[in-house]
Amino acid sequence: MRDLHPTVEQAVETLPLNALTRRRLLRGTGLFSSALAASALLAGCSDDPAVAEGAPGNFPRTPSWKFVFVCHVTTNPFFTPTQYGAEDACKLLGVQFQWTGSVNSVVAEMVDATNTAISAKADGLALAVVDKAAFRGPVDQALDAGIPVVSFNADGARDDPGTNRLAYIGQGLYESGYELGRRALTVLDSGEVAGFIATPGQLNIQPRIDGAQQAFKDSGKPVTFTPIATNADVTQGLSIIDAYVQGHPNLAGLLAVDAGSTQSVGQTVAKYKLRDRGLKVAGGFDLVPETLASVKNGDLDYTIDQQPYLQGFLPVLALYLYKLTGGLLFPTQTNTGLLFVTKDNVDPYQSTKTRYEGSDTAVKLVERSGPIAHG
Repeated sequence: MRDLHPTVEQAVETLPLNALTRRRLLRGTGLFSSALAASALLAGCSDDPAVAEGAPGNFPRTPSWKFVFVCHVTTNPFFTPTQYGAEDACKLLGVQFQWTGSVNSVVAEMVDATNTAISAKADGLALAVVDKAAFRGPVDQALDAGIPVVSFNADGARDDPGTNRLAYIGQGLYESGYELGRRALTVLDSGEVAGFIATPGQLNIQPRIDGAQQAFKDSGKPVTFTPIATNADVTQGLSIIDAYVQGHPNLAGLLAVDAGSTQSVGQTVAKYKLRDRGLKVAGGFDLVPETLASVKNGDLDYTIDQQPYLQGFLPVLALYLYKLTGGLLFPTQTNTGLLFVTKDNVDPYQSTKTRYEGSDTAVKLVERSGPIAHG
């Protein structure tokens, strides 16, 4: 018998032929050769619409579904990797997405964008639910129209998601704030701690500062935690933090729950050499370059990575699978994680440019080597 690829042999065995014909086919006798056998097998498979139309992987051919993301700050660089994640998932699955919402976190604009998507018969919606009342009606309207809805990045209040969305995909916001405070308590026994928040009440960050405050309360330590409003504009926020620090010379800790405030905390610690003045801890959220530099320099002890790429990739996957299975694969609550970036592990974030962190546009494999850190 001629040497055949095992896959061809296995495939021939599945054909509805008697044993003699099958043997002749494999030996290349009679009317067939092994090459013709392989061609015949491929030709037979071409009747499958998924193969014929180039459907992805092992999935069937589907319409080019369109999923709409409604974001509260559409141009914020934090969401650059989120958009890459959605784009990559769409490319993988043969679907498409639209990125819309508000530039400046105007809830009315987000609601308008949501209603427009519903009217246009979007195939699925992913909403950043930054208000626990405004999106309830639109989400119900979408679900009544058969449009699946998930939330991403923000999910209403801790005790009220604010909508009947099918699932939330994003960081556990209250929990991450709690861990922000709990980590600070590993080096703090007493003193004053300021917690900075750009937009109090906005539900993508308010739960974080609530969590941090609760961590200090639960510790029982004589620590005074004071939430301070900064500003969504980073320049204005920096001036507020600067002024607060000058007016409170004995601070033991500086924490922040948004990217802009975290960046400003690091800059302020460096400007006034607060480590020399008794500051014990400084930390916050997200991976803007200035924040990573502050971690590397020791002006920030840590920042928290919430993996924004996954907050774009996973909603597309969830909505696709829901549509693919007629609703049988129901979207699941997905926490995109909490990773502390410290001086010990910050180097790869600074040295590696990748679309997965939003620092590059190129589609590429990021190689790594060496042991994987573990507890």
